[in-house]
Amino acid sequence: DIALQLPQASTILDAAKVAGVKIPTLCYLKGINAIGACRVCLVEVKGARGLCAACVYPVNEGMEVYTNTPKVMESRKTTVELILSDHKKDCLNCVRNNKCELQDLAMEFGCDAHRFKGVTNDYPMDTTTPYIVRDNSKCVLCRRCVAACNNQSIGVIGANARGIDTHIGSPFELGLDTTSCISCGQCIVNCPVGAIYEKDDTAKVFEALNDETKH
Repeated sequence: DIALQLPQASTILDAAKVAGVKIPTLCYLKGINAIGACRVCLVEVKGARGLCAACVYPVNEGMEVYTNTPKVMESRKTTVELILSDHKKDCLNCVRNNKCELQDLAMEFGCDAHRFKGVTNDYPMDTTTPYIVRDNSKCVLCRRCVAACNNQSIGVIGANARGIDTHIGSPFELGLDTTSCISCGQCIVNCPVGAIYEKDDTAKVFEALNDETKH
């Protein structure tokens, strides 16, 4: 058991970090995005009716929290497997392969990527800007990109539609080139998967260098 004294308005996740206890997260960004959306950070609180999202659940005097019980571990594993069920799983072709937070969680929990048969949405890529590619087929709806964009006081992307059709996009489904996007790249930096990434023109550069007609 670890007893802690914490400032008011601290969450279970804050307490865990002070105690040196790891609680996995996916949608959480400190100070920017704490919405309890992904449910990966669920923990068991003594006396609570169900599992609680550590990133938003406030600590109270005398609270007892369990972070690695069989119930908690099974819940996290199932949650990640459900996320994987409608995720485009072409990891070897993804720019975030081996640098992907979802991939890391799946390996940590020993997930079966095909346990649940979801509906993989085949959204068209947004390649309208010179710098950014958006691929919603890999989006996990963590909303970290939305929070980062709003934190920049830009706010050109958000959640569109409802239910299974929910996806991240611009107003009226416009391409980013028709919005006030400033290509700051904060959405790319904060995306945990390969749903938003910078354009790579390396191949075009080599093609130009090897084009003898331009020498």
